[in-house]
Amino acid sequence: MDLPRAFTIRESSHRVCNPFTTEKLALLGRAISPSPGTRMLDLACGKGEMLCTWARDHGVSGTGVDISTVFLSAARARAAELGVADRIGFVHGGAAGYVADDPVGIAACVGATWIGSGMPGTVELLRRSLAPGGMMLVGEPYWRREPPDQATVEACHAERKDDFLPLPELLRRFGELGCDVVEMVLADQDSWDRYVAAQWLNIRRWLDANPDDELAAEMRAELAASPVKYATYEREYLGWGVFVLMNH
Repeated sequence: MDLPRAFTIRESSHRVCNPFTTEKLALLGRAISPSPGTRMLDLACGKGEMLCTWARDHGVSGTGVDISTVFLSAARARAAELGVADRIGFVHGGAAGYVADDPVGIAACVGATWIGSGMPGTVELLRRSLAPGGMMLVGEPYWRREPPDQATVEACHAERKDDFLPLPELLRRFGELGCDVVEMVLADQDSWDRYVAAQWLNIRRWLDANPDDELAAEMRAELAASPVKYATYEREYLGWGVFVLMNH
């Protein structure tokens, strides 16, 4: 059980594996200001940057779950680097269906709502680990602009336009699921650039070091096409944010 290598090649230099900068991740932490000792569960935690930096900055503890052995190795190294390995643990495995042994104050899935077959299912999954009065953090795309055609929809990683919602409708949908939206921090085009454009240099450096790898042709084709595709579609049409929810 692991991620395909292409993912770890693209994001080899990333600390945050979604369209958030480290500054926006820190802003989110300050916005909700968790009390020292708050326990967190982070499903599909990637390289564990949220858990590790919030343990350092806010005194939280908790567990991250991810399918990638490469990302979890980086997460454990980051926890050791920041001196928080005694408070943060990581579990290798699928996050779908994972429920904390004891209720947590913060349950998060930041940018991987496919683990619950979509945002509503992920909210229900997070609820199963949440202590009364706790917060859920959900990272989710939304349409910045109405996609004009199916090519735009597919270039933004959706099958149908209805796979994502405009921001007002997404916020309304959270309410229909029994949640109060109590905070949000949104990616902007610069943070999208730092996520996607940084992948191009990662790919190029990998290609230079691994010209004969079996993935080289695939990654070369991706590098050739990605900049124009990104500037045409994702950068203009696709928004993304982390939404902080509390049960009604």
